[in-house]
Amino acid sequence: MKVIKEWNIKVKLVRTKRGAILHMIELKPGHFFLEQNPLKESKYGVAYRKIKQSFPEFYLFWEIKDNKYTGRVLAGAFLEKDEIDEFVTLLAKTEDFKKFEHILEEIEEIEEGE
Repeated sequence: MKVIKEWNIKVKLVRTKRGAILHMIELKPGHFFLEQNPLKESKYGVAYRKIKQSFPEFYLFWEIKDNKYTGRVLAGAFLEKDEIDEFVTLLAKTEDFKKFEHILEEIEEIEEGE
């Protein structure tokens, strides 16, 4: 393989004002992917919480650039072959999550420390 482009990224564990502890993938200041908050009572919060119950190694991150959601999502899971079949089936079985509202919260300032 030939390297075409390289990013220096930081992976951080952050605590929101509401106390949720989330992963953040920082590409550069003001441009990062923030893990979906599983405690949030929204379409994606509820869906993420349900998925994490069965697949704790699944992650969903929202891209944030210049303090705005871009609408892009990074999703992935560390699964074994037999688990991916169960995962896909789980996603295809129900559409209950669509009844929840899609809520975008205000982006919090990043505080360095500890």
